[in-house]
Amino acid sequence: MVRVLIIDDEALARQRVRHLLTAVQDIDIIGECKTGTDAIEKIRNLQPDLIFLDIQMKDMTGFEVLEALATEALPMVIFITAYDKYAIKAFDVFAFDYLLKPFKDERFHLSVENALNNLRQQQKSPNQELSALLNYLRQPNAPQANRSKMLPLKSSGKISFVDMDDIQYITGSGYYIEIFTTDKKYLLRETLTSILTKLDLEQFIRIHRSSIINLQFLNEVIYGGAGEIEVQMKNGELLRLSKSYRDDFFQKLGI
Repeated sequence: MVRVLIIDDEALARQRVRHLLTAVQDIDIIGECKTGTDAIEKIRNLQPDLIFLDIQMKDMTGFEVLEALATEALPMVIFITAYDKYAIKAFDVFAFDYLLKPFKDERFHLSVENALNNLRQQQKSPNQELSALLNYLRQPNAPQANRSKMLPLKSSGKISFVDMDDIQYITGSGYYIEIFTTDKKYLLRETLTSILTKLDLEQFIRIHRSSIINLQFLNEVIYGGAGEIEVQMKNGELLRLSKSYRDDFFQKLGI
């Protein structure tokens, strides 16, 4: 049996990985972690064969978890990231597998199959390769060092560069979204799911199938009748918080 540890600060993300693994034979899920600190302890104590490692957690990055274990025998790693540019070049260069949120079931199972094949072939510990990856990411030109807060928006035959800190909220319907900044509105032919992969998930959160907010512009959470909840932004805009996103929202707020 391959011993697996799931490391992600989002409960729904951990739940999905666990659910997908139930369809895979010879897998023993030995635990879950929602913080980097807990991950370091569990990797040391449980010694998993394979870990699913979220890159961006609240207390530290997945890379910092690996740094803390650099002198120890490491498990095989499948990275999980919500950023379509964040360190992906590095993963490709050093041949590490990664899952880009939101990933499809087929992509997940392909990653697991490749990992299991490598483990069955008893390939060497990934320490050397991980060390090379971490050294690369420490360089000034590393992807995460240059990950810009500027979001390129292509619309009306031009590309505008918008500072993520200026985005208050985003609404969408179908294949179109509207991005509301502090002083302007942008209409794009894109989905909310797609734009979410380009945003800083420490700062932005989806609260409804048709809206994403920047937590820096959150003013109040308002409880209405019949269990309805709305969030009020600092500009006075009211947006509905749907039931399916409430757990993640309140977890993000720490309440």
